[in-house]
Amino acid sequence: MKKTLIAATLAATFLTGCSQPEPTETKDTATETVASTQKAELGTFGVDLSARNEAVKPGDDFFMYASGTWYDNYEMPADKTRYGAFSGLAERSEERVKAIIEEIAARDDLNAEEQLIADFYNAYMDTETLNKLGLAPIKSILSDISAVSSTDDLTKLFGQSWLSGVNSPIGGGMWFNRLDPNKYEMSLGAGGLGLPDRSYYLEDSERFEKTRAAYVAHISEMLTLAGVDNSAERAKSILALETKIAQGHWPREKRRNRDLTLNQIKREELNAAYPGFNWDLYFAQTGYKVPQLNVSQPEPIKAMIELINQEDLAVWKDYLTYHAVSGNASLLSEEVFNTNFAFYGKELNGQQEPRPRWKRAISQMSSTNSLGFAIGKVYVARYFPESSKQQMSELVENLRTALGERIDNLDWMGEETKVNAHAKLAAFVPKIGYPDVWQSFDGLSISKTDLMGNIKNTREFFRADSVAKELEVTDRNRWGMTPQRVNAYYNSSFNEIVFPAAILQPPFFDPNADPAVNYGGIGAVIGHEMGHGFDDQGSKSDANGVQRNWWTDADRAAFDAKADQLAAQYSKYEPIPGNFVNGRNSLGENIGDVGGLAMAYHAYKLSLNGKEAPVIDGVTGDQRFFLAWAQVWKEKRTEQSMLNQLRGGTHAPGRFRAQAPRNHDAWYKAFDVKPGDALYLPEEERVRIW
Repeated sequence: MKKTLIAATLAATFLTGCSQPEPTETKDTATETVASTQKAELGTFGVDLSARNEAVKPGDDFFMYASGTWYDNYEMPADKTRYGAFSGLAERSEERVKAIIEEIAARDDLNAEEQLIADFYNAYMDTETLNKLGLAPIKSILSDISAVSSTDDLTKLFGQSWLSGVNSPIGGGMWFNRLDPNKYEMSLGAGGLGLPDRSYYLEDSERFEKTRAAYVAHISEMLTLAGVDNSAERAKSILALETKIAQGHWPREKRRNRDLTLNQIKREELNAAYPGFNWDLYFAQTGYKVPQLNVSQPEPIKAMIELINQEDLAVWKDYLTYHAVSGNASLLSEEVFNTNFAFYGKELNGQQEPRPRWKRAISQMSSTNSLGFAIGKVYVARYFPESSKQQMSELVENLRTALGERIDNLDWMGEETKVNAHAKLAAFVPKIGYPDVWQSFDGLSISKTDLMGNIKNTREFFRADSVAKELEVTDRNRWGMTPQRVNAYYNSSFNEIVFPAAILQPPFFDPNADPAVNYGGIGAVIGHEMGHGFDDQGSKSDANGVQRNWWTDADRAAFDAKADQLAAQYSKYEPIPGNFVNGRNSLGENIGDVGGLAMAYHAYKLSLNGKEAPVIDGVTGDQRFFLAWAQVWKEKRTEQSMLNQLRGGTHAPGRFRAQAPRNHDAWYKAFDVKPGDALYLPEEERVRIW
């Protein structure tokens, strides 16, 4: 199961926070190929009207009005923690990838990349061998941990965490130099937690006390599997250590502030600025030269160094032993996996059963640091028509035009800042469908009988590639997602908006749907990603991706006032009693939603060329536009998953993303929303930024 990652601040912003979307039922078959039906896939024009609950007033709960009948009748399968539009396409993508892999595995005449895919998949699916091996695949890792006798030994293991899969309180990764995007730069941050967020350790509510007790019991079970005696007491010590780590972390809303997380330092100055840690030994494990780096969280890094030096070495060894077993559980025997799942799946997320193993295999293989692009190359050839790329390109340009006009009409921004805003808009680089240059896998060795060896080899392969490029000019052909991923993102360093092939399907995009639906779906998604270039953090980078202030003081103050208003609006949402949306932590996404929706609506109106949109099935063009948006965000979650989203995610839950139209005047007119309706906002309280 997914665990807390090292918090090296990266400047890519994603449409949805679900890195491994839960699957759902689909109308596709595994052998489907792309074909034009000349008919919208959903309903008669691209929206599933049967999902609506027309007994709910749109102005009281637009989410339930748009999707309430579906929500009330959908039963969550035992292997899911959430389901929504993203999940449906994720399962469609999984089924297609499964068909690709099984077709490859059944052939004898495989090229080099196809052989890698077949062998990796076979090794992952060979549970008989894994069950026989038990913990043997990580024996060397456990032996190294057992041999730790000094702080330097500990530091060495922290530096090797990228290879071992073990948690580390200090860690990072190579990203882009935020003051010179043509250069790579190591970014360091604080991590090391086994629970989703620091609040799980620090809050005293009954809910979190129960979770912590379950976590201690889980740690004890995993230590027992590793042959550790007195595991119950040692598990308590691990929780106590992680609690101290959590106390040293910044809150999430502080960690996303780019002014606070830009702290560049020369390597030779690091020891003086952050003493008490053997940086030379640490970096020697990574292979990077690190002439300069960015310390994204200065005070937390100092707190972690203090803990490394002060905490009992024996507790650190137990901590590493637990995380070595838990962090690699998906690659070990079914006993280890199921014991880990009992906590991370069932207890922490409300997932009653594990996902089928083939789906877990595909998730493992489909990442950017595995065989994802080798699979994606076949996926694109089989399932992504060039016509979709062309239509998407046209939509992007329509949105660019719309945002340009909206910038011209802003009453809160002065001319000097508008010039810079237009320059940034003009410089946006759209990437659609798939990379122009595919990842090479020359030199990667994969076995059909050694899963852990395959994981180690792929980690070493991608690390070596990154190390080799460290001092080179940055690769702007690079993609942060594979084509079969159902998501989208904005990368501020390259000022690029990226849309993988798999998201360009209904309900987001359908070449046969009514234009209002495509503008309310993928159009608003395009606007959302453009909006990240102008949200509270993305707006701190200029047209060239350089982090600098391109605003006048007055305009920045006006923008911040509007952003504060939106943060306060979302902070009132209470999905679970006593647990609210963090409007400050989700602010960038909420600006993306509200602004993206405004851009898309503007573009939709431009596309009509002054004509009135037809009424279809009794639904006006504006109603179709907003319904399409709301159904993109239809979602059902377990309560545990909802809590994780509130505390550990940067996105508001889908229910509240669907309510973003309450900030748009056209929505009020389209659905006759009046004062007294629950979602009604007086005009002066409607947040209009972009």
